[in-house]
Amino acid sequence: MKLPVYLGLLRKAEAILADSYRQVANGHGEEPDVHFLCLTLAKQCDAHEQTLQAVVDRYGESAPEDEPERLHAEGLSETRSGPLGLLRDLQDLYLLASLVDVTWTMVKQAGAGLRDEQLLEVVSRCDQETETQLGWLRTRMKQAAPQALIAA
Repeated sequence: MKLPVYLGLLRKAEAILADSYRQVANGHGEEPDVHFLCLTLAKQCDAHEQTLQAVVDRYGESAPEDEPERLHAEGLSETRSGPLGLLRDLQDLYLLASLVDVTWTMVKQAGAGLRDEQLLEVVSRCDQETETQLGWLRTRMKQAAPQALIAA
């Protein structure tokens, strides 16, 4: 069974996304909505990681065997400045959140195949919140784009 590989990927991706939300919150404090909502979303990712623990306790987690990491998520180590910087940082968050979202989808498929109701309940709650995060990021990027791309 390879589900533990995806559980490990998912826990790591949630942790990276949480740290990245905190980085953007701290780097864009002049944008109160971004600052406070990113801190809230970071806590949500932390909760996802904790909620996933019960599933990890049952199935375990592991790294891919004999497979080089071709694409891996790295969190934001620093933020950019100005309107264009905000837009690019939000876009980076969107890419990380998309990775988390598609990984939840793969874990959901495994849960359905296993007929594991507990796993499906965890996925349902966490994946829906991740989709909401993606929606907010898309909306906030649309709001920031005119100023960043035209007026700045």
